[in-house]
Amino acid sequence: MSDTLSAESISRGLGTRMIGRNVLYYSRVTSTNETAKQEAGRGVREGTVIVAGEQTAGRGRLKRTWLTPAGNIALSVVLYPKKRVLPSLIMMASLAVSHSIETVTGLETQIKWPNDVLINGRKVCGILVESDVRDEKVNYAIIGIGINVNAGKDVLSGVQFAATSLNLEAGKEVSCLDVIRELVKALDNLYSTISPGGPVFSEWRNRLVTLRKKVRVTSGREVFEGIAESVDADGSLLVRGTDGSLNRIIAGDVTLR
Repeated sequence: MSDTLSAESISRGLGTRMIGRNVLYYSRVTSTNETAKQEAGRGVREGTVIVAGEQTAGRGRLKRTWLTPAGNIALSVVLYPKKRVLPSLIMMASLAVSHSIETVTGLETQIKWPNDVLINGRKVCGILVESDVRDEKVNYAIIGIGINVNAGKDVLSGVQFAATSLNLEAGKEVSCLDVIRELVKALDNLYSTISPGGPVFSEWRNRLVTLRKKVRVTSGREVFEGIAESVDADGSLLVRGTDGSLNRIIAGDVTLR
């Protein structure tokens, strides 16, 4: 499989409006998000995509480590959005990952609140959105995405959660280049339509495997158990407790019961 990654191979003929018009490729970085922040501080154009062949000190949600050895995907996107759409970026990112995986491999994906992309109940992608907001102005937002593409069981065996890769699920090697190109195109398409409570929110909500399930949610030091009833346009999860109370969870870790 010819899968040589470079800025040119990723951007060639993409035809995107914003995201992916500028691609920066590094063979090895500590973190694509940290590199993206540095580029944002220098005023790089919106939609710039930073891609790494290998990531050695990546971070996931809740300060977890997310390593990306060669043969997998680590990328970050620099955006300068309006504050009102910040909560929608997580939805957009998880949908774009789902679209790209399904287009390239034909595998069916699910989304576990808020942004874990699953295949057959196992996590295949980690997403981290970081932003710098001062005086109601968004200086930048960074979407970091890590996808297990060709990771084998030996690599995934040390992961603390149930994980998988596109290779393991498809039963064959998958092109990182193909997935990246489809991912960038999907991000660009979705970003052009993003709005609070709009079509991105509707599709994200409809894809959530979390809803109508018994869940245990850890949010900081608090733990909530009950039925995940719905989500708000800002991404909050609404959990109906066993006592009938309705709890709004803004951020947390969900376990399906």
